[in-house]
Amino acid sequence: MSTRPAWDDDPIVASWAGLPVLDDALTADVCVVGLGGSGLAAVDALVCRGLDVVGIDAGRTAAGAAGRNGGFLLGGPASFLHSAIESWGEVAVELYRKTLVEIDSLEAKLGSSVIRRTGSIRLAGLPGSTDDVELSDCRILARVLGEHGIAVETYDDELGQGIFLPDDAVMNPALRALGLASQLRRRAQLFEHSPVTSIRSGRVDTRNGSVSAPFVIVAVDGNLERIFPRLRGRIRTARLQMLATEPVLSRRLPCPVYGRWGYDYAQQDSDGRLYVGGGRDLFADDEWSESDEPTATVQQHIESVARSMAAHPVTVTSRWAASVGFTADGRPLCTTVDDGVIALGGYNGTGNLVGPVAARAAVEHLLDGAPVPAFLSA
Repeated sequence: MSTRPAWDDDPIVASWAGLPVLDDALTADVCVVGLGGSGLAAVDALVCRGLDVVGIDAGRTAAGAAGRNGGFLLGGPASFLHSAIESWGEVAVELYRKTLVEIDSLEAKLGSSVIRRTGSIRLAGLPGSTDDVELSDCRILARVLGEHGIAVETYDDELGQGIFLPDDAVMNPALRALGLASQLRRRAQLFEHSPVTSIRSGRVDTRNGSVSAPFVIVAVDGNLERIFPRLRGRIRTARLQMLATEPVLSRRLPCPVYGRWGYDYAQQDSDGRLYVGGGRDLFADDEWSESDEPTATVQQHIESVARSMAAHPVTVTSRWAASVGFTADGRPLCTTVDDGVIALGGYNGTGNLVGPVAARAAVEHLLDGAPVPAFLSA
């Protein structure tokens, strides 16, 4: 049984030649720490301004949660839009719209073979068991989305009942990250396997090199509070777990599917393999952890979700986990931690689009003095 993410089985990901190790003292306009979704978005925004950028990652590009997640590209914040509006106000709608723009941008950069505009299904419960309370919540969400001009349809079909969101998309997250890195390496100096040993105003040190830069963006989600202990209490690391199966007989998932209030989720690739995650809420005390090792209890639950998605027994080929950051009110962090140093994280399990939005806000804050948007926690 492999503990490597099944996303890495993709031929393009498997053949990734890698980026060099930072083993020199460099000078740049900006140093970006972390080459996941948010870090790569920051690099992109910076080079588009003509700046000299160095980006570094402790391991392979997107080897953390950015390449280990469910591959969903869902509009909006981690909380469903009506709940986010109740907590933050109408700024939640602004975040939703920005994430939809981010999907368009990713599709333009990587093409429709990588970013597939399939839409997504939110089920009320899981296949075979509709939850009436959650169904009512789906209807409330649909009404609020419609009031704000965001596309939504009723779903009532083989998988159950819920809503369909046609603007959403799906991807292999590792393929997305490596595709962006391949493009950006021509315009920025990018380095892998270069773990950071210290970050301070104007300088980032790695195991074998250093970067001197007036601005530093630290785009690390899970374990961000380990890098900056002052953030403890504002962000907390949790473990998210997934598995992949052999191709299954049924082709029931036309798009990403999530249910049970979004805690369980799955997608199916063109070969029929299922990629399934969730269950964190059922074992919350254990999953508030900095470990990224799969556990038997959560994996057992996820396997039951896989069976419900397939409607028959499945054979699991890979099990893996990743560390992500959560905040108390669901707003991601975009916060200054030192002069010229800004930290990004706390995407609450939905960093594929929210992370890049936060990264672009960080660039505008650092370079232009723009205020941090209210949908982010400064």
